[in-house]
Amino acid sequence: GGLRQRWAKMAHATLEQILGSKLASLDQQNLRLANFQQIFNLNNTPKKIECFDISHTMGEGTVASCVVFEGALPAKNQYRRFNIENITGGDDYAAMHQAVLRRFTRLHNENNTLPDVLLIDGGENQLAKAIQALEESGAPWRENTFVIAVAKGEARKAGEEQLFVYGE
Repeated sequence: GGLRQRWAKMAHATLEQILGSKLASLDQQNLRLANFQQIFNLNNTPKKIECFDISHTMGEGTVASCVVFEGALPAKNQYRRFNIENITGGDDYAAMHQAVLRRFTRLHNENNTLPDVLLIDGGENQLAKAIQALEESGAPWRENTFVIAVAKGEARKAGEEQLFVYGE
């Protein structure tokens, strides 16, 4: 049984290592969430974050993506894609409005938990369209959801993004 025992020990050590690095990574993510709470002066650490992004192929076939995080982990089963219809090709503002409206109307109608943080990819105009959609959705977002937009800086380099916080 020597070989089998050695294999079992190696497998155990490998699993411990993988689990250890996963937990360390999770600690880092939780720390980031706690920092986020502190920086933006939120009452609680965000438990659910939803991020919206608009993409299209050569101005055609506009799609909005909604990516969801629960705590520090991606909740892939909650990811959504919205095929955007009846807008002028390339109108990202109308696309953002439509996607956020559809998502929040559905969350509200199905009594699902609203996100603690809504992250919009874009600048002030994208943020304004998202807020308009939130208002139209009927969801009680003002009590529940901190809304922030992230725009790429002029040089479009990582770390030079501009943040637009709703209400500030």
